[in-house]
Amino acid sequence: MQLAILAVFPAISGTALWMSAAGLALLAIALLAARNDIAKACGIDKFAALTHPCFGIPLAVFGAEHLSSPHPLLAAVPSYMPWRLFWVYFVGLALIAASLSIAARRQVRWSGQLFGAMMFLFVAMLHLPGALKAGGRIPWTIVFREMSFGGAGWVLAGIAIRRDREVQGKGLIAVGRVPIAIAAIFFGAEHFLHPLGLPGVPLVKEMPTWIPFRAFIDYVTGGALVVGGVCFLLARKTREAARLVGAWIVLLVVVIYGPVLIGSLADPRAGVQVEGINYFADTLLFGGVILSLAGVNRK
Repeated sequence: MQLAILAVFPAISGTALWMSAAGLALLAIALLAARNDIAKACGIDKFAALTHPCFGIPLAVFGAEHLSSPHPLLAAVPSYMPWRLFWVYFVGLALIAASLSIAARRQVRWSGQLFGAMMFLFVAMLHLPGALKAGGRIPWTIVFREMSFGGAGWVLAGIAIRRDREVQGKGLIAVGRVPIAIAAIFFGAEHFLHPLGLPGVPLVKEMPTWIPFRAFIDYVTGGALVVGGVCFLLARKTREAARLVGAWIVLLVVVIYGPVLIGSLADPRAGVQVEGINYFADTLLFGGVILSLAGVNRK
């Protein structure tokens, strides 16, 4: 697999290579585990059947980044933490373990809860203090993004638990749904305020100029996220909204982020390559976050 990536992108860096290889490996595992659901689903339900692949693949990508290039990530570890390099490796291994569990749909009740707890700890220890100190839309976007990741982990765990423990499963789903809803509304508003940015998770990069109707795409995405977020928050038409909004985000990943990723990997600069992979994986994970709510009404 690594040789195949090198053959297509001979100038790819070591970190980008490991991240790509991890993502492709999880893609194979996740599609194998989801093959029956994908085959049975019709229409837009095909996207809902991709919830676990969309969620598991990015976690493997981020885990591979932690393990293959730990030193640049040390700055994110609080200075008061002992054994700071150990925690970078530990998080990488935890992400890989969670990705395998969620992609293969094994013990999701545990991996979803633990992953969600880890994300909320990151928010409390790293991102929220940083946003309060620095201000600006990007730090707050990261806060809500990480909260939505954690919330979706609890939603997936709640869905897995619900068959055996109805009350506990519903509780996890109810708690996890709220940060997803808040993030969707916040991101939707950001799309109207910054209508040329890459759609989905509104960070710094803008859409390439070759994409037609850039502002229109962002307005449509923003409107879908706001409406979907309100549905999630009020627990009204949650499954229907999640299927539609999640499908739209995944389509954006394929149509827009896919070419952006290919262009990044063709660039000889390692930083550009890693950034392109991170943007792709980040938005794919957000698509999985939204799609996680497509299963909340299923028995």
